[in-house]
Amino acid sequence: MRLYLKVGDRVLHKKNHEWGVGEVIEERHSILEGGFCFVRIAFEDGIERTFINDLDNELCCYYYGIILI
Repeated sequence: MRLYLKVGDRVLHKKNHEWGVGEVIEERHSILEGGFCFVRIAFEDGIERTFINDLDNELCCYYYGIILI
């Protein structure tokens, strides 16, 4: 597992600019081998969104368009 984001990181989404700047507020790791790792991001639009945080997973937030600022 290669983690992309950590708590406190500030991010943007490449296409959804209306979300505003986000901050990673939580990181969760599965205790099962091969399980998922998630991050919860609070955006300026007031919505918290959850993403997969494993660069080895094709659904990782990085590939979804979340970029570090």
